[in-house]
Amino acid sequence: NLSVVSEFVLVGLSDAPEIRLLLFVLFLVIYLATLAGNISILVAISTDSRLHNPMYFFLGNLSLLDLLCPTITVLKMLEVLLLEDKVISFTGCLLQLFFLIDVVGTEIFLLAVMAYDRYVAVCHPLQYMNVVSLKLCAHLALGTWVLGFFNSLLHTSLIFTLFFCDSNEVDQYYCDIPPMLALSCSPTYSRELVILTVAGVLGGGAFVVTLISYIYILLAILQMKSSESRHKAFSTCGSHLTVVCLFYGTTIRTYVRPSTTYSPHQDRIVSMLYGILTPLLNPIIYSLRNKEVHCALRRVVSQV
Repeated sequence: NLSVVSEFVLVGLSDAPEIRLLLFVLFLVIYLATLAGNISILVAISTDSRLHNPMYFFLGNLSLLDLLCPTITVLKMLEVLLLEDKVISFTGCLLQLFFLIDVVGTEIFLLAVMAYDRYVAVCHPLQYMNVVSLKLCAHLALGTWVLGFFNSLLHTSLIFTLFFCDSNEVDQYYCDIPPMLALSCSPTYSRELVILTVAGVLGGGAFVVTLISYIYILLAILQMKSSESRHKAFSTCGSHLTVVCLFYGTTIRTYVRPSTTYSPHQDRIVSMLYGILTPLLNPIIYSLRNKEVHCALRRVVSQV
């Protein structure tokens, strides 16, 4: 006889009780800094008409995703660290996984769209406004959100139609695909095959578009005559590419692999890189180093 699991216990951070308070303060500070950075960008973009162009439209979408991603996972983690309330209901776990995969998938597709946008701007500047119209931007952004939604719906339905029995301890600080597969007592081979195929095709396709776009951008930069312009462009693109590779590398490491290679301790570190670190870095790398955003934020502060 098998007993059906109605709730799960998140044990990802419970093995370090002596530094629980320190971890709580650290993650709270990072979370608040992430909120402050991304909200500032959203306010600047929405209130300053000078920033109403395709590039900042996509950056606004990225900031919104970077607000949602840590909110989905970090709030529960803070609750576990402060109150030691490690229990999450079956429905709560399902919703957490669904929204996490939705946001992560949408960001993967959005980064590819942003890379294409920068490719057109750098390599075909005279045709930029004709190629990347506001209507096309709206369609591309909507497409990333819709694709992320249905991708998450597929993955969530594959995971939560599995049977969970015996242990209900999730060896992670939030509900995610690898620990849920490891926890299930149902055969997972067919579902893993579907997950790997879908993640490989969609994620791999987005990564290829992003990589090719940046290769063309770097080739265009090398042809610039001014060394100062080359240095500035290399600095900007290098920062963008670093964050993109960090995000793609960690998400591919997490989702595009069989469950037999699941390692709880390694996965906690990797998941923190794309779930906590990149939402903090994105506003700094993409926007807060930008003079136009600085001016917009100063105007907002002066008005307040």
